[in-house]
Amino acid sequence: MTAVLFAHPRCDTCRNARRWLDAHHVAYDVVDLTVRAPTSAELRAIHQNSGLPARKLFNTSGQAYRAGGFGERLKTMDDDAMIAALAADGLLVKRPIFTRGALALVGFSADAYARALA
Repeated sequence: MTAVLFAHPRCDTCRNARRWLDAHHVAYDVVDLTVRAPTSAELRAIHQNSGLPARKLFNTSGQAYRAGGFGERLKTMDDDAMIAALAADGLLVKRPIFTRGALALVGFSADAYARALA
């Protein structure tokens, strides 16, 4: 089963996740969020498999989040609208996101990666 890491090439947290995966010999493909946002189907699977609320899939510290007024908008958006917004702009997506089968890890924590992948 192919693992995927949704990442931004200049993101330090994404680089840390890649270093951890490489050091632990976990094979994965990289999707550059500056080139391609996750599809709606991918985001629905990430949402379901991560167990996180859809609003937790947003990169709240990013410029796209602030410029789009998502701090306020999320208060009235349903999950479908949130998924559509994320699928439309990869820079809105919290990163990194690691997926493999029914596993979805949002953000990077060495401990969480170790529990899920080691």
